[in-house]
Amino acid sequence: MSDEAGEARKKAQPPPPDEGLPPWMATFADMMTLLLCFFVLLLSFANQNVEKFRDALGSLKDAFGVQEVRAKSEDMAMFSTSKKAQKAISRINQDERLLLGVIMRIKSLFEDDDGELKKGMGVTSDRDGVIFNTRASRLFEPNSSRLRSDAGDVLDKIIKLLKDYRLNLVVRGHTDDVPVTGGMYPSNWELSAARAAVALDYILKNGNFPINRAKAVGYADTRPAVPNDSKENRLKNQRVEFYLHMPQRDAW
Repeated sequence: MSDEAGEARKKAQPPPPDEGLPPWMATFADMMTLLLCFFVLLLSFANQNVEKFRDALGSLKDAFGVQEVRAKSEDMAMFSTSKKAQKAISRINQDERLLLGVIMRIKSLFEDDDGELKKGMGVTSDRDGVIFNTRASRLFEPNSSRLRSDAGDVLDKIIKLLKDYRLNLVVRGHTDDVPVTGGMYPSNWELSAARAAVALDYILKNGNFPINRAKAVGYADTRPAVPNDSKENRLKNQRVEFYLHMPQRDAW
């Protein structure tokens, strides 16, 4: 009887498991592989236009002398009549074409007889818009927010730009790191903000520009264009920027 019971217990034992991974793990691994491929495809689609944009900029950046932008932005080059530049422009999207047009228009309005922007002026850009900047001394009296008598020569051209292109505007006031002495403003914060507000007020009044599409902000010395280590550099940091950006994107 004991032998029969032992044999019965041996027969009741389950069969040994199959070698290798269990079947469910193979299915799970297949699903993970498919998901990985899916996200790789999404990433490649998202970067496709960026690569084209970089190719276009690489072909154009040396042709027009547009200044480099902050690290988070790409250089937006200027227009060229060469076949290589035309081919590069054909690969960028509608928004980028618009920004190229704005840069061309700025150069046509502000460049001198030598085909260069006037001293103290410059053009940069980012993915959302174009930044035209000029020295504060070109628009304002020293240590003041009072417009110079010829400030309209610059501001009226900004108005023309806003009429030519449906873009929003941010006017940014900047100073150097030298504390304000005398005058009605206790610090560079008040001075930079007042200058931005006065320049914007001129544009709103003389250009019939909608107030809901415009902003003014003062940054004092918190965003220097160059180090404040010389008189010439401090003059460069005393500037006013006009940021013309896409209406669908909020910006300061």
